[in-house]
Amino acid sequence: TALQIALPRAMHASMSEPYRSRVALVTGASGFVGGRLREALLGDGWDVIALVRPGSPAPRRGRSAGVDYADVDSLARVLEAEKPELIFHVAGATKGVTQADFRAGNLMPTENLLAATRRVHPGVRRFVHVSSLAAFGPSPRDEPRAEHHERRPVEHYGSSKLEAEHAFEAIGDAVAWTMIRPPTVYGPGDVDNFELFRLVKRGLNVFYGNRETLMSFVYVDDLLRGMREAADSEATRGKGYFVCDGHPVTWEAYQRLIVGTSGRSVRDLDLPEFLVDVSAVFGELMTRFDGKPRLFNRQKAILGHQKAWTCRHDSARSDFGYRPQVELHEGVQRTFDWYRHEGWL
Repeated sequence: TALQIALPRAMHASMSEPYRSRVALVTGASGFVGGRLREALLGDGWDVIALVRPGSPAPRRGRSAGVDYADVDSLARVLEAEKPELIFHVAGATKGVTQADFRAGNLMPTENLLAATRRVHPGVRRFVHVSSLAAFGPSPRDEPRAEHHERRPVEHYGSSKLEAEHAFEAIGDAVAWTMIRPPTVYGPGDVDNFELFRLVKRGLNVFYGNRETLMSFVYVDDLLRGMREAADSEATRGKGYFVCDGHPVTWEAYQRLIVGTSGRSVRDLDLPEFLVDVSAVFGELMTRFDGKPRLFNRQKAILGHQKAWTCRHDSARSDFGYRPQVELHEGVQRTFDWYRHEGWL
């Protein structure tokens, strides 16, 4: 099994070691951000162990360990054997209908991985947890979210991410942890924003009453750089940070960049905002019919109805020198080129 593949590597090591240098454990490695992180770490010479849920595909590169996140003992066995220097907890659920769906995907795995770490590997150099701007909720249009603001999520996803943040805050300094809170993440391999590129390729630029919605973005490689820089800084221990590109734009401006990058002539299509709610209900009905969670549901509709999702990265810049390197126009171009090269478009 994948678990048996992962364990023998560590059997010769002394169990008194606080951690094994250059070993990193990554959750969510089959997803967009986690997969990109795994590749970056492997490229830099790290020995990467990806935690894989039953039924999920094992990564093509690096080692993997099959675990059940509901079973703390299975998580503890991997941690005790591998003693990773760094843990990057990227896995999470963005699709769901009920609050229980999101808690099962975002809170339970986080609590159990944290409990296992505290039990058998409290000497991990850093446990980096990927949270979300959604844990804070939408922002006023004239005041991007900062770390000192009150956290007020408006839907189930954000609430479950906030509960996961509370799990870290509750353990204090028993484990060295840092939280990273990205806004909308985009880049090569992203499936969520891909539909916008595909519609533009077909000659359509579609809006659902969201032209003026103000957004913060972060290119995936800037996010990964921020995560790794935060892991290396003592100043970030026990703190959470927003990581973004620092220049909020309207959703219309974002889609205009996609259109400009494609070089296509497109037809703007403004659909009534109420169709968002209609589509959300339809998505949930389809989920009830076949049991497959859809990205679009009434919880996502709540996110879409907000007028601003923005944040600022002043604290990250101050504490660990975070500097975004990819501006939005360049990131959109890189993303479009990747989709085309990989045959997605």
